[in-house]
Amino acid sequence: MARVWKFGDSINTDDILPGKYAPFMAGEGFYKYAFAHFRPEFAAEVQAGDLLVGGRNWGLGSSREYAPMALKKLQIGGIIAQSFARIHYRNLLNLGIPAFDDPNIPSFLEDGEQVEYNRDEGIITRASGEVLRLPPPPEFLREALKEGSILEYYKKYQKFPGE
Repeated sequence: MARVWKFGDSINTDDILPGKYAPFMAGEGFYKYAFAHFRPEFAAEVQAGDLLVGGRNWGLGSSREYAPMALKKLQIGGIIAQSFARIHYRNLLNLGIPAFDDPNIPSFLEDGEQVEYNRDEGIITRASGEVLRLPPPPEFLREALKEGSILEYYKKYQKFPGE
């Protein structure tokens, strides 16, 4: 089971991990401050595989890689948003965090809802049995996710998936 953590529009990288908690400021435990100003309970309560759900323009702002790195360290299962800031989207994929743009799915899911999540198939099953279908990750990304991330894939094979 995965818990849904629902957020609104325009969640920026400073909302995800405030700059004062960057690794060079907070050390190795920087990820414990994810959403510290927005949802202080988040880092202590989130479980591996949980889903983040947002509105439009998730990840806007700077290209700080430590914001998605905090989510990676917390083992987020994926992020579903109506749209993403492009550089943040790419940082998520590079780190192996599946990111799904879908203009409709976020409106169906509720904060705190428990769902079954099949990342590889892009399927979310609600407790009611209702099935929500996300576009499955492209084949190159599925290959990378088997290794943990695009970066890990590259380290292992000295090429990018799909080349």
